[in-house]
Amino acid sequence: MTTFWHKGWVKFPYDPAVAEWVAHALPAARAAVVDPSHAEWMDCEGTWFIGVDALDNDAEGRVGRSGPLQGQALELVTEHYGTLPLHKGQVSVMYPGYPKPRRGESEAAGRYRRNRDAAHVDGLRPMGPDRRRRVDEPHAWILGLPLTEVSADASPMVLWEGSHKVLRAAFEKALHGRPRDTLHEVDVTDIYQSARREVFETCTRLELPASPGETYLLHRHCLHGVAPWSDTASAGPDGRMIAYFRPEFQGGVAEWIESP
Repeated sequence: MTTFWHKGWVKFPYDPAVAEWVAHALPAARAAVVDPSHAEWMDCEGTWFIGVDALDNDAEGRVGRSGPLQGQALELVTEHYGTLPLHKGQVSVMYPGYPKPRRGESEAAGRYRRNRDAAHVDGLRPMGPDRRRRVDEPHAWILGLPLTEVSADASPMVLWEGSHKVLRAAFEKALHGRPRDTLHEVDVTDIYQSARREVFETCTRLELPASPGETYLLHRHCLHGVAPWSDTASAGPDGRMIAYFRPEFQGGVAEWIESP
């Protein structure tokens, strides 16, 4: 699938097997949203349920009475990265009014969320008082599975096409020559921010709406985010709900930077 390697993303058409999985996952996702143990994940004044590890699936993606997760996207990543155990899926839900201020978020961060879709590369979590970034979670890939039918302007996934090439080059430079077992300790903050600015100037921003039964796959180095909820958007009571899987490489950060 040359499109994926060139553009950093690919969207797959409706697949009955994926739609069948969604039918089982949706009730579990609804339960996750109202589970008191997940209350910390409701943020942005009730307009975003972050939902990390909130879906009750097994390592092959079974949820409820579903079979293992299947489809073209999994076939592609399995061919190139091997079979990786799936973590409990993220249940990301956007509601009308997103984005309202997030708890503890600075005014500048709020502007970035509104104006730049909170664009980021997964796994680079800010740490400490200075919010310095390291590769904390070496994800292999990002798979999105829409669970609800909404209008195209209801906070869709946003990505910058080709950004994975710019960011990969930056991360390679930052990690070059470092001992493989210490790569997770390398501060990539400055080079990441510089590369992100280059992406905004040189890469095309795309919105990626999708419906249940469809899937999309993002390269792990692809800059992506979420668009604000449009004034004209429409959705049901469940909001814009998407399940995400981002399994981590068994070989850590070294595999994260060396794999295709």
